[in-house]
Amino acid sequence: MTPPAASERLAGRREWTAFTVLLLPLLLVSMDVSVLYFAIPAITRELDPSATQQLWIFDSYAFALSGLLITMGSLGDRIGRRRLLLIGAAAFGLASVGAAYATSAGMLIAARVLLGIGGATLMPSTLALVRNLFRDDRQRGKAIALWSGAMTGGIALGSVMSGVMLNHFWWGSVFLVNVPAMLLLLALVPVLVPEFKDPAPGRFDLLSVPLSMAAVLPLVYGLKEIAAEGFAPLPLGCLAVGLAFGYLFVRRQRTREDAMVSRALFRGRGFGAGVGLNSVAAFAMLGSAYFTTQYFQSVLGMGTLEAALWSLGPSVFIGAAAPASAALAQKVDRSFVIAGGFLLAAAGFVLLGLVGTDSLWLVLAGAGVLASGLVTVMSLVSDTALASAPAEKAGSAASVLETGAEFGGALGMALLGSLGTAVYRADLAGSEPAVRETLGGAVATAQRLGGAAGEQVLALAREAFVHGMQYAAWGAAALLLAAAAAAVALLRGTGGAAGAAAEPAPGPVPRPHEEAYP
Repeated sequence: MTPPAASERLAGRREWTAFTVLLLPLLLVSMDVSVLYFAIPAITRELDPSATQQLWIFDSYAFALSGLLITMGSLGDRIGRRRLLLIGAAAFGLASVGAAYATSAGMLIAARVLLGIGGATLMPSTLALVRNLFRDDRQRGKAIALWSGAMTGGIALGSVMSGVMLNHFWWGSVFLVNVPAMLLLLALVPVLVPEFKDPAPGRFDLLSVPLSMAAVLPLVYGLKEIAAEGFAPLPLGCLAVGLAFGYLFVRRQRTREDAMVSRALFRGRGFGAGVGLNSVAAFAMLGSAYFTTQYFQSVLGMGTLEAALWSLGPSVFIGAAAPASAALAQKVDRSFVIAGGFLLAAAGFVLLGLVGTDSLWLVLAGAGVLASGLVTVMSLVSDTALASAPAEKAGSAASVLETGAEFGGALGMALLGSLGTAVYRADLAGSEPAVRETLGGAVATAQRLGGAAGEQVLALAREAFVHGMQYAAWGAAALLLAAAAAAVALLRGTGGAAGAAAEPAPGPVPRPHEEAYP
């Protein structure tokens, strides 16, 4: 057989147009993580949710999303990634309408669960389709860099868009914005995107579905509760339950031929390392956001919309870092570029470790440097992991990658948040319980006291919060230095100039089962 010519491997205008369309669901799914930040006061006034219902309005989306990622990735490999994407887009659009016109808190929670289920189909499907559309290493690296930048930027954009929409429309408008984009997706994807699926997937392992959910959901819930409440018995018990079911799930995957997570994924040297390093990057990204969002609002005293607008600043750095890192990784061994991204992110944490109670520009600089380094890491390790996995298992590979990122983010908020909270409470050991519990409680107490007494309480609480933020930043910087060394040790020679030199001359490139372009 004759090796394919380079021109046959290169994606053309049609593939890049298809890729642009695939960014739509990615942006919307990532924006839905933060879209309720401004809407919750209006929702509270109109639907009158209880405190527990209000928490579930926020968290039900993330829980449904994280719990079903692995299942949906495996399902996409079997029924077709394009088909799953279209099913998910239709569900996401319908759930958005349901959320917009919800007449009770329970109805809104149910709609948010459906949005999470739809999101669980969209995220692995889009990333897997990118893997299949772009066969050339350079083009795939560039596409995944843009994919990572869009996902990261969408989270910041969601809160700002929510604030702008609520200035002109009612709270349901923040959900209705999804509908036109999903209709466009449903119209264009069948025309532009071919179908890809595993030609021999085996039976679908139904028992692994509840096992994976029983592992993921208690772990994510426990980590979120630790971030909010500390190391209490309930979250620790959830972690124990999640780990027990996780052990059963992994054991089942290792012993079945039709495993939901194929063992073939881990035969490539870059997959397991890529998933782990991507989780570390998510740990740092969400862990830093835990502090910077509170810093803008509770330390600098900004309103929610003003804080969200300032938080867009680091996105400028992200837009430049993702494509630049993809280009650099084609010239040098990508393990060095990934390590450089971790070092850059560590430098960002060092800047955050130097902030005071009035350091807006230093926080913006630190967050920008941090985000640039982490997007560099996330785009390159995602490409490395997907490239090392069999093309016919791209859906499962993408879902494992995304699930690892969910765990990493939750763990970052839990551990860094707990470290910052421990320092905060130690600094305020003699204060009243409401002040010592959280910075938000201290702000409320200061407003109640008023006058010089209130100002003194607020000043002490802000100093304690910044002190805790500094400790967390230095701890995260140390972790990222270790991650940089691990990247070189685990991924050296897997891509870039060194990887290209080590590969044999290209042979036939098999493609997974696909339909012809319409």
